[in-house]
Amino acid sequence: MATGPSPKWDISHANGEGKTASLITVRSVLEKIMKNLNESDTRPVVPLGHGDPSAFPCFRTTRAAEDAIVDAVRSAKFNCYAPTVGIEPARRSIAEHLSCDLPYKLSPDDVYLTAGANHAIEVLVTALARPGANILLPRPGYPLYESRASFSQLEVRHFDLLPEKGWEVDLDSVEALANDRTVAMVVINPGNPCGNVLTLEHMKKIAETARKLGILLIADEVYGHLAFGSNPFVPVGIVEALKSYLNITADPTTFVQGAVTQILNNTTEDFFLKITNTLCKSANICYDRLKEIPCITCPHKAEGSMSTMVKLNLSLLEDISDDMDFCVKLAKEESVVVLPGFVVGLKNWLRVTFSVEPSLLEDGLGRIKAFSLRHAKKK
Repeated sequence: MATGPSPKWDISHANGEGKTASLITVRSVLEKIMKNLNESDTRPVVPLGHGDPSAFPCFRTTRAAEDAIVDAVRSAKFNCYAPTVGIEPARRSIAEHLSCDLPYKLSPDDVYLTAGANHAIEVLVTALARPGANILLPRPGYPLYESRASFSQLEVRHFDLLPEKGWEVDLDSVEALANDRTVAMVVINPGNPCGNVLTLEHMKKIAETARKLGILLIADEVYGHLAFGSNPFVPVGIVEALKSYLNITADPTTFVQGAVTQILNNTTEDFFLKITNTLCKSANICYDRLKEIPCITCPHKAEGSMSTMVKLNLSLLEDISDDMDFCVKLAKEESVVVLPGFVVGLKNWLRVTFSVEPSLLEDGLGRIKAFSLRHAKKK
């Protein structure tokens, strides 16, 4: 009998697709940039790289939502496992809430609850994946779609968004990319990372193109309640994820589902109006201050969501090689964090998030201007 050394499982090669996918997430890139922050800088760090407004008092959630969570926990009615698709009262309340903005009425059977928007992306992409299939994603876009597609071995094909047309979808590129193996196309409206809101006319053209090509249209409308510009948000509708995948994945927390009805019933429109007004003010500040920075061009003022895309003119800068280099040195010298555009599909652009306190936003944009002037090429 052979008595050599016991074989070891080499976990470095386990699930290589997942490891590769994780390298292109917003979180992983921001973590690399934040490692360059100067600890001796006593100024507050200005986080303009990720959309997490919950850290700031002006974006705190409504008291009605907090009370609803507490009531649901104390009721002891939601201490058990929930149905795979979500508890019926929550699904019914969400269906009624969404139906207010639609020309038809949704039923609870049209609603499937997930543990947040990222989980919904996981469910949809995984359910659609099959050998040899491809999915059409916007460029720039939300990188988690690409990560999940890579993890599921689903080929990604990018169609362009057109900055000179308010980040509309390049429908010609969609038609050129689609084939009989295309399972779906994704449209994010209001846009992330661009902050645009698509017009009704353009949404109709998108829907007509998807119908003509015979592909599923995935409408990512997570920021639908954060539209504050001249274009009103127009929902496309709800698409169904497959129950088979929901049966083998995590469920949203049951007591949060139990609080949904109370949250929807007790949260007033004044709360949402306050949030959108604050975001509108911040978007205007962002657009106006960015115009003061010679090496940056903002092609379209944000009208929704929480961020905007700006183009870097590297020819005006010294010692800056690309968008990542800009962000790393900005963090080191000014304690301001922004996201390099390559993460969302546009090399040498930046995504600037404005969902922070307006005064902190002013401070951060002022620091970006000072940084840019310091690195400007000498005439």
